[in-house]
Amino acid sequence: MKRLLALAYGIVCYLIFFGTFLYSIGFLGNFGVPRSIDSAPTAPLGRALLINLSLLGLFAVQHSVMARPAFKRWWTRFVPAPVERSTYVLFSSLALILLFRTWQPMGGVIWAIEGPLGQATALTLYGFGVLLVLVSTFLIHHFDLFGLRQVVLYWQGREYTPLRFNTPGPYSLVRHPLYVGWLFTFWATPTMSAAHFLMAIAITAYILVAIRLEERDLEAEHGQYYADYRSRVPMLIPFTRRRRSRPESGRAAA
Repeated sequence: MKRLLALAYGIVCYLIFFGTFLYSIGFLGNFGVPRSIDSAPTAPLGRALLINLSLLGLFAVQHSVMARPAFKRWWTRFVPAPVERSTYVLFSSLALILLFRTWQPMGGVIWAIEGPLGQATALTLYGFGVLLVLVSTFLIHHFDLFGLRQVVLYWQGREYTPLRFNTPGPYSLVRHPLYVGWLFTFWATPTMSAAHFLMAIAITAYILVAIRLEERDLEAEHGQYYADYRSRVPMLIPFTRRRRSRPESGRAAA
């Protein structure tokens, strides 16, 4: 019964995540949702700014702290290890749902692309970013990243084993293609409102900090394997570092 409950819990957490991910596409792209990031403002500027900064800070703290190995070691004293990743995914999804629900548009336009060719280019780059995010997760095992593999193995009575380190596709060009994809989704827009610009700046800053923390953990876990990969492959911009020998087994970064 415990294993079946863990499996059901993991599936529910994944479905909540996937629904949140689909909603985020419309929220950032300004289509298909009741209120998007660039909707008309409904609150005074000062209040909107305070609320938005609080929401972004909450997401950054939750998303980063719960991913740290020290927190995981403490957290799994209370949460069973097979559902730890699913719980992290659930909390991240809830933080995003809260952000979408209470985000305050702020008015103002930083830039607006008028011509159809420019608008189409921006939307194409946005779509490329969304696709790169999704593809990147599948290249490093989508279902492990979002907790389903863990609960399925537990349900089957099999021991969880970490994935091998590999650098498929874009991971051979940059160490963090998933983050590159997110950067495209936040910055590639025909109209950049003040609220959109605030989120893009905040998320970019978060990504740069998160990369440092993640790579410190990955190097501590994989040692020279990850150090070699890090020295050979650029962080976010491809073709900016001379290629060296391919790294050996371990686990890929996001």
